[in-house]
Amino acid sequence: MKRALRYLLPGGVLLLAATIVPSLAALRDSLPALLPVYFYGVFGVGILLAWRFDRSRLVLALLVLALADRGLLYGGPSVSHTVALLLPLDLAALSWLSERGLLTPRGRVKLMVLLLQAAAVILISRPELAPATTWLDYAFVESAWLRALGLPQPALLAFVLAFGLVAARFTRHPTVLESGSVWALVAAFLAMLAGQAGPAPTIYFTTAALILVVSLVETSHGMAYGDELTGLPGRRALNEALLKLGGRYAIAMVDIDHFKRFNDEHGHDVGDELLRMVGGRLAAIGGGGKAYRYGGEEFAVLFPSKSVEDIIPYLEALRVGISVSAFTVRGRRRPREKPDRPRAGAGRKKVSVTVSIGVAEASRQHPTPERVIEAADAALYRAKKAGRNRLCT
Repeated sequence: MKRALRYLLPGGVLLLAATIVPSLAALRDSLPALLPVYFYGVFGVGILLAWRFDRSRLVLALLVLALADRGLLYGGPSVSHTVALLLPLDLAALSWLSERGLLTPRGRVKLMVLLLQAAAVILISRPELAPATTWLDYAFVESAWLRALGLPQPALLAFVLAFGLVAARFTRHPTVLESGSVWALVAAFLAMLAGQAGPAPTIYFTTAALILVVSLVETSHGMAYGDELTGLPGRRALNEALLKLGGRYAIAMVDIDHFKRFNDEHGHDVGDELLRMVGGRLAAIGGGGKAYRYGGEEFAVLFPSKSVEDIIPYLEALRVGISVSAFTVRGRRRPREKPDRPRAGAGRKKVSVTVSIGVAEASRQHPTPERVIEAADAALYRAKKAGRNRLCT
């Protein structure tokens, strides 16, 4: 449920708001004045942020959405049909392209392709070329339901293809940015369904841009405060959490025993898997504790409003649980995809993994979080020296 909500929010909430808020009676009169502010504010700030963070994909996606909105606003039916065909294909292609920088040779090629598309749309809008664009409204099948949607069938086919590509990208790389790409494509589809009349297309296009910008901010925050490998909050998040602690708290330092030797014997990739496993166990620890990646194979767990006596049962349960759950090391020649009928024990072996834990609490002797961490580290060193796989206070 938490993982699902992570990808539903905030893109789904923003899109829902874009559908509900304009219909509120209190905003109907002021909507014409607010809409330009919303449009230029989101796209202006979004492009500046994307440029600052060197996110060429986002810059181009925002340009695509802005040009699509202006094309619907000022163009005729032929422009609308062309935009409906190109828009989903562009967004899908951008979701799969790698970040190469906007001013690199590849970045300039992408920008040139986008500008050529804009020029083609302007050219198609000329009345004398109207006969050459009839194929944009071609009906592959006769269907009253498809006609009721208001989009030409070539455009609907392009959206179906784009949804498949964006969903495949999200499945392979389930990140906040890819989730934003999915929601942005949904918003663009709703904008095209709204047609060329009224403020709805601009609202949906701008919301699509806002979803992408919020995804960038979330990603940047996660990179700054989270640990990508284990999924736990990182050192910077820990430092901020230490400032919010009250007068009573306890801190545990957890270290994987013989981790360097484990890395040397099994390789860094398997070592990363071990860190993920331990990180997952720590993320689920009870007693009100919150785990952080401290550095290397060491983790910190904060227990606000708790004493050492309060948290020892939870830390002991963690230590014992890890020690009795053997870690499975798969062979280096294992296939990339899991076979339907894997051979039992093929290329696998189980190794025992243990952790050592040092715990300390705030006191007159250790009045600051830094002093408590030092005391917990000293207790961790005693646990290591006493034979590992134990807890010391």
